[in-house]
Amino acid sequence: MLPYDVFVSIGLLPQLIGVAPEKAIKLTVNDFVRDKFTKKDGSIPLPAEILAGGCAGASQVIFTNPLEIVKIRLQVAGEITTGPRVSALSVMKDLGLLGLYKGAKACFLRDIPFSAIYFPVYAHSKLMLADENGHVGGLNLLAAGAIAGVPAASLVTPADVIKTRLQVAARAGQTTYSGVIDCFGKILREEGPSAFWKGAAARVFRSSPQFGVTLVTYELLQRWFYVDFGGIKPSGSEPIPKTRISDLPPVNPEHIGGYRLATATFAGIENKFGLYLPKFRSSGTVSAQPKSSS
Repeated sequence: MLPYDVFVSIGLLPQLIGVAPEKAIKLTVNDFVRDKFTKKDGSIPLPAEILAGGCAGASQVIFTNPLEIVKIRLQVAGEITTGPRVSALSVMKDLGLLGLYKGAKACFLRDIPFSAIYFPVYAHSKLMLADENGHVGGLNLLAAGAIAGVPAASLVTPADVIKTRLQVAARAGQTTYSGVIDCFGKILREEGPSAFWKGAAARVFRSSPQFGVTLVTYELLQRWFYVDFGGIKPSGSEPIPKTRISDLPPVNPEHIGGYRLATATFAGIENKFGLYLPKFRSSGTVSAQPKSSS
């Protein structure tokens, strides 16, 4: 038997290596397509939101499929106590380049609907959680991402079951599958419709917090390191209105102006980083009007 800590870590390395480019390309493609269909008033039709999400899901498969098949082979290898030790390199060597894309059709069947559901639900959840200024804080971003993960992860479970069956290495006595349709038919005949929903709860508990953390990190990094490429900022990232300087008390003509300069600096920090700094107002204000001579 493998030690517990080794068993848990099986399949972790390829997941860590590939999750960054996978999430990066998915989020970038979704934002790019959404930007093309966004109207001047900032609105976007629902079909365009679904299309953007679907394009994002399709684009990620180039990274997802090889990582998924290597991860699954490594995880299942923990059940085998005999034979040579299985590693990520040995799996890639045995499968070859084309073999790494085994089950890609099922991967498309899972990832396209997932993203087509996830991103529109996430966008509308953000709108519901925005404050009166249209700003969405970090905790609300996290909540929106987690909420969107529930329907997206659960509804595509049948496609995930088919993909896993196609990608796992069949052992002696196990049913083999030649493709998506063949796999669907055999599972339906041998195990019944309920087999397509195996692991649905586990997928939700994994995907919901995972994408919640991913999206809140992505959006906060966009706000902090925003570079204007001529597109539209994500909804909910609108800065705090620049109203503090105009609300300052009247200026004393003899005052150098350090207070107003400091306030302008803090207002700039707020708008840049989306912070809410405490506001202070002088208890006594000095009129800026010159005293009339008697």
